[in-house]
Amino acid sequence: MKACIRGAAMVMTAVSTAVAVSACGSGTGSTPDGGTAPKIALLLPDATTARWETQDRPLLEKKIMELCRRCTIESANAKGDVAFQQEQMDSVITKGVDAIVLVAVDARSLATSVQEAAQAGIPVIAYDRLAQGPISGYVSFDGEEVGRLQGRALLKAMGKHGQLPQIVMMNGDPSDPNAVSFKKGALSVLTGRVKIGKAYDTPQWRPEIANTNMSGAIAALGVAKIQGVYSANDGLAGASISALKANKVDPLPPVTGQDAELGAVQRIVAGDQYMTVYKPFGPEASAGAAMAVAAARRTGLEQVAKDKVTTSGRKTVPAVLLTPVSVTAATIKDTLVKDGFYTVRQICVPRLQAACSRSGLT
Repeated sequence: MKACIRGAAMVMTAVSTAVAVSACGSGTGSTPDGGTAPKIALLLPDATTARWETQDRPLLEKKIMELCRRCTIESANAKGDVAFQQEQMDSVITKGVDAIVLVAVDARSLATSVQEAAQAGIPVIAYDRLAQGPISGYVSFDGEEVGRLQGRALLKAMGKHGQLPQIVMMNGDPSDPNAVSFKKGALSVLTGRVKIGKAYDTPQWRPEIANTNMSGAIAALGVAKIQGVYSANDGLAGASISALKANKVDPLPPVTGQDAELGAVQRIVAGDQYMTVYKPFGPEASAGAAMAVAAARRTGLEQVAKDKVTTSGRKTVPAVLLTPVSVTAATIKDTLVKDGFYTVRQICVPRLQAACSRSGLT
């Protein structure tokens, strides 16, 4: 049965999962004829960004098992190493998994591995990052809207100036398609309304690189000449704030972020970071799990993915595109706390009690 499915791989990417399977008979997994249980691989990019291991992986695994009790899951983390992730892709392809959920370390470098999976008849669901190659589906948030939310928040926080305010841009990893989208969205709002004193890309989203770059920006521009910091995510924001504090920048300029990490939310309450972008991981993981199970069972992604996205190969595939939310100190309670993402107790550690009271977090 699996050999037949693999022979239909190119049909799957060109038409639909359902058509590919119809040429071979019933699919794998929880089938009436007693077929083997579906095997799903979950390949994460790094442990630097907290969300992958603390949010996405457990949420994805839980939802997959809710949808498919007989499914088995193989999870792996590439630790930010492209070659390691390529080896992980080779391994799960060799093992004959039925679907792969991939968060690519480097979208371009993983294209060959995605192609090899397709040739083996294994559908790849690109999760959060639009991997290159013949993916079968995609789930993520609107990346350009993330950047626009960050840009608008930064302009609001800086307020009116007699001349264009000067900012530092701390962008993400240029090999991550999402980082490119965040930057594009932010620039669509900021261009012509700020002076970009320094701009940096951050390989592998590494906070220590952002810290070094921010120190360099302060040395080049001057302590008093930075009115705002565009930071693409919370890890880079925290590193930038540490550099600002180490260089005695006071008051701190507004700093943006993304991912609603607990440390970032606490910095927002404390007044060190201005905002973050909340991307509810639950809906994203639910959509990713549903797509993975549908792909593994060969039942058709169109049933769970109503949007569309164009891949690097100019093919249109099913997608789920979700809406991000801007969060500041004034909206933490009505977003993160209301959704159960964090409790007030988690956020309001003893050192933040006074600040939490001012923010209405009681």
